[in-house]
Amino acid sequence: MSDHPNAPVAPVAAHEPPYYAVVFTSVRTEGDHGYGETAERMGELVKEIPGYLGEDAARTPGGLGITIAYFRDLAAIDVWRNHQEHRAAKEYGRAHWYERYTLHIAKVEHSHGFERSDGSEPERVGRG
Repeated sequence: MSDHPNAPVAPVAAHEPPYYAVVFTSVRTEGDHGYGETAERMGELVKEIPGYLGEDAARTPGGLGITIAYFRDLAAIDVWRNHQEHRAAKEYGRAHWYERYTLHIAKVEHSHGFERSDGSEPERVGRG
């Protein structure tokens, strides 16, 4: 999840279903403890996973973090879950970064979106 103030503000585009969403919600501990640097590194690494489709992330003013990573299939999720650096980051995170978190994996069966292209009518993009 990016805490970078200049991160792009746009949702991940709709993809052809089915695919999977990995929803990670968390409450962080006080202090950075290397979180920012590691989050940036994880963001670089996950892009190398075949089947990774993108990520949406947000943090509420109260401290709830929500990251949704999209993957083409369960095999891609398994590759990411078992990636050596990611496993080390998860272990460190449980010890230092998180008060609590939850993880959900959901199958996406429908996906669509729209984008206002020229200030007139919105363009709807449907998939599935």
